[in-house]
Amino acid sequence: MKEYLLLFWNESGNGQYQLDPEKMKEGMAAWQGWIGNIAMQGKLISTKPIQWDGATVSNEGVQQQPAIKEKQLVTGYMICKASGLDEVKEWASTCPILQSPKGFTEIREVVPFEV
Repeated sequence: MKEYLLLFWNESGNGQYQLDPEKMKEGMAAWQGWIGNIAMQGKLISTKPIQWDGATVSNEGVQQQPAIKEKQLVTGYMICKASGLDEVKEWASTCPILQSPKGFTEIREVVPFEV
């Protein structure tokens, strides 16, 4: 089995996520079911939401905000194991992030690294 990193991207607002508390509450059941399905298969390694506040450090200096690309930012992640990319794409096609008009999942294979 290979490991995969899923990054959940969504629309950013003025220093906050673009979901009101009631919609977040409604969405939690969908997220719990979706993640639970992967966990019940024994393929979940880790998953967490990510706080909006953050910083970026580059050669140009430090910026006191998360990386935002085209008004979108990473709002959470999952690390899982799967037999291949097609299996992970299938999971991602039913991810609750897609209920958001600007939401999407980025999938990246984790490369084993040995020293």
